Amino acid sequence: MSDNATIAADERIKTESFLSRLMKRPELGAIAGVILVTVFFLITADGAMFTLSGIFNFLTPASQLAILAVGAALLMIGGEFDLSLGSMVAFAGLFFATLVVNFGLPLVISIPATLVFAALVGSINGQIVVRTGLPSFIVTLAFLFILRGLSLVGLKLATGGSTQLRGVREAVQGDPLAPFFSGDAFPGLFARLADWGWVATFKNGTPRVPGIPVEILWSIAIALLATWVLLRTPVGNWIFASGGDPEAASNSGVPVRKVKIALFMLTATCAALLAITQVLDAGSTDARRGFQKEFEAIIAAVIGGCLLTGGYGSAIGAFFGSIIFGMVVIGLTYTDFDQDWFQVFLGAMLLLAVLFNNAIRKRVTGER
Repeated sequence: MSDNATIAADERIKTESFLSRLMKRPELGAIAGVILVTVFFLITADGAMFTLSGIFNFLTPASQLAILAVGAALLMIGGEFDLSLGSMVAFAGLFFATLVVNFGLPLVISIPATLVFAALVGSINGQIVVRTGLPSFIVTLAFLFILRGLSLVGLKLATGGSTQLRGVREAVQGDPLAPFFSGDAFPGLFARLADWGWVATFKNGTPRVPGIPVEILWSIAIALLATWVLLRTPVGNWIFASGGDPEAASNSGVPVRKVKIALFMLTATCAALLAITQVLDAGSTDARRGFQKEFEAIIAAVIGGCLLTGGYGSAIGAFFGSIIFGMVVIGLTYTDFDQDWFQVFLGAMLLLAVLFNNAIRKRVTGER
């Protein structure tokens, strides 16, 4: 056997260490970031931050962002962006609230109709991108303004001149689907835990934490489902291939155009789900709902390991990236620091995440 053959054989049987495999995981940076931020607030923040109520206090906004960020992460892995996500939250919220308040439709109709409507809007974004070849950055930037403007105009038409539509809570009162999309889950369990002394209570005996905010459960379910799709199904391979090398993927039989359109539909549906939960919790909707959430979602996805060039990333990483957001936004209120430091942190985390992900990409691909 020649020397070259021996080398080839050695490469085939070469095993990779656990540490080496771990370093290649895209979510590593986000998990490390969560640990570092947790340690920082354990040192600097009031102890109330890490009580059960304090934890839910920062996990709630984090989970709301995670619903968007996971969808944005899948789209970024597929090689595209959606800058209309935040405006989609406002537009879907208008559509949903109009069905519930103005038309008096039950949630069993209003919720699926809103999700389907959002998916159709997302498909328009996707169709324009794949058919024209225009950068998704430009197409979705245009829809950012279109949807935000339609939200303003639509609210004025629906309310007779106001930019806020109220009456949602009264319209859905008693609807059996409402507890699945708003409020706190497992209130009976937490009442029992309070009786046992495992959960803090008020003086009248009611638990300080009435349950788990449903947004947290939705975000966990979406992150786990997206991770399973990415890592355990052929569709996940198609998503990575579509973002990594679309031409080669298409030549290999991957339906790249359909995959990208489906991902645009998914991100819009995630935005609609967030809109539904927020509108039901607030009891109203307004034109500024979801303002600038598209940037936060993309940044959370980047912190979670997604490359701006596509073909690499992690849904669970985007989930952890969102937790970092929630911890810092709410955590600063438990410290003596000026809350405007969050803006500095946001920029620094984005820069560090891009540098870290770029280093990981070079390690994985062998680039110099």
